[in-house]
Amino acid sequence: MITLTKAEEEIMQLIWNRGNCLVSDLLDDIGEPRPPHSSISTIVRILEKKGFVDHKAYGRTYEYFPLISKDNYSKSRLEKLASDYFSGSFKDMVSFLVEEESLDPQELESFIHDLKK
Repeated sequence: MITLTKAEEEIMQLIWNRGNCLVSDLLDDIGEPRPPHSSISTIVRILEKKGFVDHKAYGRTYEYFPLISKDNYSKSRLEKLASDYFSGSFKDMVSFLVEEESLDPQELESFIHDLKK
């Protein structure tokens, strides 16, 4: 799967949160200071070219919606992270997180226990 730039990923997060939306909706979600409408519109069109979103046209108004789910993109990014830095091993990646104290071993154990239920 194609990797998004930071700006593309930020806009894609907004689209995933909203579902169907207009560029003006995305601008509302971004808040102040508001970037130009044309900047967000350009990023959304790039996302469309990359196959992440599509649109429905209502005259000159475009309503955008996601084609790639957040879960699918997240899975793809985690697999790439594991591949690039941990020889494809999720076990090594989790071990690294525990060793770096980014993940508490007891929380991990509790999480695994909950998954088995």
